[in-house]
Amino acid sequence: MTTIVDDNIIDEQLSDALAERYLAYALSTITNRALPDVRDGLKPVHRRLLYAMRQLKLDPNASFKKSARVVGDVIGRFHPHGDQSIYDALVRLAQDFAVRYPLVDGQGNFGNVDGDNAAAMRYTEARLTDHAKALLEGIDLDTVDFRETYDGEETEPAVLPAGFPNLLANGATGIAVGMATSIPPHNIGEICAALLHMIKYPNARTAKLLSFMPGPDLPTGGVIVDDHETILKSYDTGKGGFRVRAKWHKEDGARGSYNVIVTEIPYQVQKSKLIERIAELINTKKAGLLADIRDESAEDIRIVLEPKARTVEPELLMESLFKLTELESRVSLNMNVLDAEGIPGVMNLPEVLWAFLEHRQEVLVRRSTYRLGKINHRLEVLDGYLIAYLNLDKVIKIIRTEDEPKPKLMKTFKLSDVQAEAILNMRLRSLRKLEEMEIKTENTNLKQEKRELNALLKSEDKQWTAIANEVKDIKVRFGDKDEIGKRRTQFAEAPELDIDPDEILTVKEPITVICSEKGWIRAMKGHMDSITDVKYKEGDRERFSFHAETTDKLIMFATNGRFYTLDADKLPGGRGHGEPVRLMVDMGNDQDVVALFKYDPERTLLVAASSGHGFMVGEQDVIANTRKGKQILNVKGDVEAQACAMVAGDTVAVIGENRKMLLFPLDEVPQMARGKGVVLQRYKDGGLKDVAVFTYDEGLTVGGARSRTFEKREIKDWLGKRGQAGRLPPKGFPRSNKFS
Repeated sequence: MTTIVDDNIIDEQLSDALAERYLAYALSTITNRALPDVRDGLKPVHRRLLYAMRQLKLDPNASFKKSARVVGDVIGRFHPHGDQSIYDALVRLAQDFAVRYPLVDGQGNFGNVDGDNAAAMRYTEARLTDHAKALLEGIDLDTVDFRETYDGEETEPAVLPAGFPNLLANGATGIAVGMATSIPPHNIGEICAALLHMIKYPNARTAKLLSFMPGPDLPTGGVIVDDHETILKSYDTGKGGFRVRAKWHKEDGARGSYNVIVTEIPYQVQKSKLIERIAELINTKKAGLLADIRDESAEDIRIVLEPKARTVEPELLMESLFKLTELESRVSLNMNVLDAEGIPGVMNLPEVLWAFLEHRQEVLVRRSTYRLGKINHRLEVLDGYLIAYLNLDKVIKIIRTEDEPKPKLMKTFKLSDVQAEAILNMRLRSLRKLEEMEIKTENTNLKQEKRELNALLKSEDKQWTAIANEVKDIKVRFGDKDEIGKRRTQFAEAPELDIDPDEILTVKEPITVICSEKGWIRAMKGHMDSITDVKYKEGDRERFSFHAETTDKLIMFATNGRFYTLDADKLPGGRGHGEPVRLMVDMGNDQDVVALFKYDPERTLLVAASSGHGFMVGEQDVIANTRKGKQILNVKGDVEAQACAMVAGDTVAVIGENRKMLLFPLDEVPQMARGKGVVLQRYKDGGLKDVAVFTYDEGLTVGGARSRTFEKREIKDWLGKRGQAGRLPPKGFPRSNKFS
């Protein structure tokens, strides 16, 4: 790439040029747009909005001004970006369902929790709130640095004095290049309690701080159902999240009926979309226990959930809805912020609190230094006033007769330039007020304040005492005594149900599962006594069929040694020939189904490969959570999974392709979670054909519809040890070499 700079041509690699420019863009996005400052918890657009509103004198007690006026000032003076983005930022600061402590007092339509947008900026009006005023207090007292605006004509604050701990109180969200931030709101009274503890114990650990502020306090309330250890880990690392559920209660009706009333929904969930989602589940019959939903909300949220039957437990109904809908959502925590040097990084809770306290200490020192300078200036002026009062006639004469009275006054009375200028600027009507006692009283008071300020600046203990008093004042102003300061989000444990919610997410209906020899599967309605009338594709025929319910899980074992899990309610219907099971799971065309059956967690399986190896495995251990299935029996090369038998008995029966059968005790087969297994039977030619488990004393039953049972005395000659070759089966054994 070639760059022309001042008529000079500079050769530069394209990759280097892109990297340099993209890095500059990324840093600009991180520091000037997406991440908040840890000290005042604001991004530049929010800081500029509040400062511009202060410049417009939109104090909490002042009259409102049009939002368009505020947005225009912000664009023209501080933030040269799109008006809609600035107005969106202003709107969010005014929404009490979006921020815990609104910084803008809005008048007009500023949107609602349903997700409706605010009215245009020409219709709405705004002014600052008391919380915003606390953020700005002392900004004219040299408490923070100012920098030039984008056009160099004015200055703007680099950070606000932040008498209000806004970062944790209101939280923040943002996405930058390669990083993001997500901080939920917290309760101001609890934050102040944690700050006071940290002032006393600067090395306080997260666990202790959480005894004062146990977790987020969200604008829309709700219930946090995470345990204390999970919350502690999140705050200790600065990363994590919180499970937030809707708040609900049971409302009894006539004749034993009831409704569930939802009064609070999770943070940042739009009520209208939530209701649409639940209604969709009802229409598609996926919310098995819910009959109807109604929105009876006015100013407060009131969502009415009507169960299908009064026998349905409300806890079970809500657990199913928590699983399926945004009645339970996750609020993430990623305290990625800019520190005092403007460097981004993830902080934990103690670091965030301490950064705020350090900022307040700097603000206190700068404010005190500024005040000290003003006092020194005033004391100097008062000394000049006292001299003028004591020599009033002579002063007046000099002023009346001298062409340049200032130098004459300075020389005659040994005044400083400041004192002489102050005397010359006095109004005549002020002369009657220049009484010696008043001047001396003010002088004494200012000297006392000066001594106190000097003592404050020299003592860190006094500084932290002053900061603690400021924090206590914030707690009194905005804490529990204020209606907005009361905690809204509660903490609770998710109930432990005896019934798995998964079992009730679908209407329980009887079905007959049918899978053909070529792997086409379907679910016929009802429990069919006979499937002789079921039709298959040309060249295909029945292989597996059994009764089940739509709430069941199905287990499929394939020749690759993997187990797959199917949901019975997801199977195609009985019309047509069904669908290939290979489309439902990740199973290759060169692989086949070995076994298909209904899941029973209490059962044990015996799996075997064509090589004659096998082992037992608990059925609960073969459940697969993905389409890829779960590898249980390890096979490779020409070896394939060949058989899967239910363990019900004390003896194993194995038969090979060479038609030799062996019986041996079940306790010779180990139980494993995964592996190749042990040798069940040895073969000179061919491999394993089938395996079964039975009770020796009851005999071995073989065959399907026309079954036959070989009694104990008939099969005693085949009883041996695991790993033997076996012998030809007794007369009457099926020619298919299969036990069933």
